[in-house]
Amino acid sequence: MSKPSVLFVCVHNAGRSQMAAGWLRHLAGDRVQVRSAGSEPARQINPVAVEAMREVGIDITEAVPQLLKAETVQDSDVVVTMGCGDACPFYPGKRYEDWVLTDPAGQPIETVRQVRDEIRTHIENLLADLLPS
Repeated sequence: MSKPSVLFVCVHNAGRSQMAAGWLRHLAGDRVQVRSAGSEPARQINPVAVEAMREVGIDITEAVPQLLKAETVQDSDVVVTMGCGDACPFYPGKRYEDWVLTDPAGQPIETVRQVRDEIRTHIENLLADLLPS
């Protein structure tokens, strides 16, 4: 069986989706293909999100916000949206999850840590479902 592919989507692809991608790569290793994108990508990743992830030993400094493309959605098994609403394309037959998370943009590190930890819980639940042991 080919490995499952997960796409994380938020508006700017600079905070939540990048943290989620970082967590999934960290916890799943190479067992899952990880992608992230944004409907209106920012110029750079949120430095507070980078710092919050660094605190738990995950380096997302190399991440670059990507523009969401229809092909990326089509090539993914699971599409996790984080507050992009109608900007996220919908394709029948895909598994969609919408995670309601605070946008870390402009937030203090304490808030971003809470978002980071909420994302980890979501990732652990998703992994338990995708990769049953």
